[in-house]
Amino acid sequence: MKALDGITCSGSSFLAIDFETADEQKNSACAIGLVKVVNERIREKVFRLIRPPRNSFRYTHIHGISWEDVQDQPLFTDVWREIEHVFVDVKLMVAHNASFDRAVLRRCLETAGLRVSIPPFECTMILARRLWRIHPTSLPAVCRHLGIELRHHHPLSDAEASARIMMAALKTFRKRRKGS
Repeated sequence: MKALDGITCSGSSFLAIDFETADEQKNSACAIGLVKVVNERIREKVFRLIRPPRNSFRYTHIHGISWEDVQDQPLFTDVWREIEHVFVDVKLMVAHNASFDRAVLRRCLETAGLRVSIPPFECTMILARRLWRIHPTSLPAVCRHLGIELRHHHPLSDAEASARIMMAALKTFRKRRKGS
């Protein structure tokens, strides 16, 4: 919640991120969704399919993406060149179950041979549990609680939902701070 205080005071931007992976390996990103928020307004949305480093697909039943969908798409190295501008001036990354998306981002960058400093992550799953006492804290459950539209396991929809959860958390945090 330290990040909430810093972002509330500074008006910093944050970037919500969501990956879908082809298999259990963290470098198997097959899609990415990014939603950049500046001063509590969504400023940019990005969705890209990614060709993972191998054609092993174990999670098609979850996200609907298959090898046929990505075989002609660029590898993460090339996708990174297209999306790295979105990361400029970002001081905070946001994701639901942030440890997963942080690990996928790190592993994809490492596999691509890219040395990039990654900003700290805030997890909207943990925020929802702490701020609103929501249980379970799955993305669909939190979205239902807050009235946020969701097309679950579509990375752009998941990233936008995470961004909207973070914006709701900021409002809640400010209200509680004023009340104390």
